[in-house]
Amino acid sequence: MTSTDFVVARNDLAQYKLIETTLPDAALLPADALLVKVERFAFTAKNITYAVMGDELKYWQIFPAPQGFGNIPVWGFGEVIGSRHPDVAVGERLFGYFPMATHLVIEAADVSKRALRDGTAHRSQVAPVYNLYSRVTGDPAFAGHQGDLQALLRPLFMLSFLVDDFLAENDDFGARSVLLSSASSKTAFGLAHLLHSRGRNVIGLTSANNVGFVRSLPCYDAVVTYDRIHSLPPENPVAFVDMAGSSALRAGLHRHFGHQMACSVRVGLTHRATDADEGVLPGAKPRWFFAPDHIRKRAKDWGPGGIEQRFGVAWSGFTPMLESSLRVVESRGPEAVQRIYLDTLKGSIPPEQGHMLSLLG
Repeated sequence: MTSTDFVVARNDLAQYKLIETTLPDAALLPADALLVKVERFAFTAKNITYAVMGDELKYWQIFPAPQGFGNIPVWGFGEVIGSRHPDVAVGERLFGYFPMATHLVIEAADVSKRALRDGTAHRSQVAPVYNLYSRVTGDPAFAGHQGDLQALLRPLFMLSFLVDDFLAENDDFGARSVLLSSASSKTAFGLAHLLHSRGRNVIGLTSANNVGFVRSLPCYDAVVTYDRIHSLPPENPVAFVDMAGSSALRAGLHRHFGHQMACSVRVGLTHRATDADEGVLPGAKPRWFFAPDHIRKRAKDWGPGGIEQRFGVAWSGFTPMLESSLRVVESRGPEAVQRIYLDTLKGSIPPEQGHMLSLLG
């Protein structure tokens, strides 16, 4: 049996290829190993950020690929089709981090009623959340359309939740308004929903093409195109959460608001290849927000189950907005994966679409 993997050139993400790798026979798997068929996975602009930051944040080491290439991690669902672990049955369904591939071998460790971990050595240096697989067989929250929403948005909304918590913990650094770049992105409008829910004034920054979609969302108090940022009143303190990663935009906002730029947090890179050294900027120094660090902090602050309980409440409040704002599009086969990958890389996916993919025919 072979697995088909979709890999990309690390130094030129527009270059990609399909490779075939030989899988061990299920009966010959090592002790405690699982052979998992990757049923379907979500693909969003956040996956492009994983690729852009693959070396710096160790995303490339999660799923090995040939020299010079990388396999972009994706959130999705898999079915166990071979098991050497006594507590994991063939036919079980898992939700977690998968390669863009048709199959994955997992070394099952820390198996509990609700989850298991991949104990493969090369994954030991990445954040634990990326090695965890939820056991979701028969769980309606992970079935059908609800399952698609989980794959498409739950990991992104976790980032939204953590950034909002970081801002709230610091009383929004005294800001009167919060600016979100790439406002049409799923992480951005998840964060906008949370900020709006606690009474903050939220301003979405977006391209002219996406203005209509962003204005249709109930979580933005104002929407401004990138070429109109200087129309924003500069007298009051603001916080900037940068999903785009555009150095020109970041520098323009810092120079426009000056010392009133109370906080500048970098989260994403949806504007690929626009990041550059813009020198010392007025206002708060831009900083990267690294979610695993904040997770570790809150796990200590809130104790066992604290993050999950609070996140669950936030997620249940967010899902009603998704039903009216997001259309799930499912595509199968290598050609479809290649097409959606390139369209996402070029930024041409309509913001109201959420893509579920599978390399299986």
